[in-house]
Amino acid sequence: MKAEANVYKGADFLVKSAGPIFAPEQFSDEHKMIAKTARQFLQKEVHPHNERLESQDFEFVQELFHKAGELGLLAHSIPEAYGGLGLDKISKGLVGEALGPAGGYGVAHSNHTCIATLPITYFGTPEQKEYYLPKLASGEFVGAYCLTEPGAGSDALSAQTTAVLNEEGTHYVLNGTKMYITNAAFSDTFITYAKVDGKAFTAFIVEKKHPGLSLGPEEKKMGIKGSSTRPVIFEDCEVPVENLLGEVGKGHLVALNVLNLGRFNLGSACMGAAKFSLSLALGYTQERQQFGRAIAEFAATKEKVASMALRIFALESLQYRTAGYLEDALGGLYESQDHALIAKRMMEYATECAICKVYGSETLDFVADESLQLFGGYGYIQEYKIEQVYRDSRINRIFEGTNEVNRLLIPGNLLKAAAKGTFDLEEASKQAFAEMQSPQIPYIGTLARETEAVQAIRRVFLSCMGLAAKAHGAKIGEEQETLMKLADIAITLYAAESAVVRAQQAQENGQAALKVEMAQMLIDDSLLEVEMKARQIIQGTAGGEQLAYFTSAVTAELERLQRGGTIEAKRRLAETVYGAGHYIS
Repeated sequence: MKAEANVYKGADFLVKSAGPIFAPEQFSDEHKMIAKTARQFLQKEVHPHNERLESQDFEFVQELFHKAGELGLLAHSIPEAYGGLGLDKISKGLVGEALGPAGGYGVAHSNHTCIATLPITYFGTPEQKEYYLPKLASGEFVGAYCLTEPGAGSDALSAQTTAVLNEEGTHYVLNGTKMYITNAAFSDTFITYAKVDGKAFTAFIVEKKHPGLSLGPEEKKMGIKGSSTRPVIFEDCEVPVENLLGEVGKGHLVALNVLNLGRFNLGSACMGAAKFSLSLALGYTQERQQFGRAIAEFAATKEKVASMALRIFALESLQYRTAGYLEDALGGLYESQDHALIAKRMMEYATECAICKVYGSETLDFVADESLQLFGGYGYIQEYKIEQVYRDSRINRIFEGTNEVNRLLIPGNLLKAAAKGTFDLEEASKQAFAEMQSPQIPYIGTLARETEAVQAIRRVFLSCMGLAAKAHGAKIGEEQETLMKLADIAITLYAAESAVVRAQQAQENGQAALKVEMAQMLIDDSLLEVEMKARQIIQGTAGGEQLAYFTSAVTAELERLQRGGTIEAKRRLAETVYGAGHYIS
């Protein structure tokens, strides 16, 4: 694990180039084994019984949990001392990816292993860990996470559920309602947040058997039907004082930090579902004949397939890069009781986790939509699996904080650092803009253009950030349109840099050819996306001569890095993907 003064701090990608990153090419045999186990579980135990899951046979869902527990698929993030496997965050990501195509069951599984278990793993007392974690690892207990309320969604800390210590000092009495609780119908434990004496936001481990806990009716959802979603109601619910999780008034350290890992986990699941969706499209388009030839042979289809593969490549690159950072931060803390340190390490990569969530969910939505389009009318029919993938995908842009909220976090964290004086935004933006106007050294080498393009995107981001901060001053936090566009540039930067650095590392190890080509094509698209977002920011922020000045500088900076031949490059990529029959990098 990295020392406290690690080389890469959270959100450093916004201000400086990355060093080495973790990438899929570095998977160990142990990583490959847990991923294989998860894929086999999906193929043998989940997909053949999809109708039972879609009909909400929750007894069968519980059977699947027991089988997953027997295989160790619920135990990857639980220490060995408490019946788990104690695996790293790369393994966590691999299991999440492998079960991404599992629809509602995948949601139930991910919820259980992440936000319903990790609060106890990292913030529980030794006694709580000893009692609960072995049961959660085996599937004897299924977990749920209760944060959202009728009047508290994205603003989770405004929750109204209360907890009052009884006169005997033996139990907290909880009153309130939690909404949209995944796994509610069959959960044994509920990680619940309530305000002690109506003020101190606090976490509790509530059990199904505790008197005063009841469930509302099952929600009738658009998708993810294999997961249960119900209100959880607390009416004078008696929770033993031993079930207080963490400290009174410190529930936010549990809730918000564990959600960072939930966002990372969601990105992994979306990646797996996107790969599955692409494979469905590949199979259909190579079989379906129109106008005397397979749909796959049409140029428009090839562009769609290539674009989908590029998005997945970028997602895969940034997702496992982030997994590496999370492991560096948390790898040695399974047994720690230093909750302040754990919270700090979980928060370190909040920006990167937000990007995993946003980029992952939007990649899946893009791939699911394009795949369904390639199926044509058949894609709208339930007989074809892509119909379910499309329905199931939509929730991911809402889960774990909406994508809008997560976008605001990305520049927001940098603005907070500037306000605290730990980052000089004005100086960084001035330097970035000056570099855009200075003569550039010609790029030489296979990925030199791509490396320079990443640096150019970073300069554009910092220049636009500085322009917006100067224009709006202390009120910039209210300029959400601008902040979300800044976030889009930051997300593109992280994705592009992750792909380019991964390709560079693969090149050094002789694994490069396709990855280099994909990184080059991704940069082609990224330059155009960033130019559009930057011009929108400038048009909304500047005026007169300043508008022309900044627009000219940004356009010149990005246009010099463009190249031709993009159509042919994408056609070649599509043919390569066709040959494999599935996503390949």
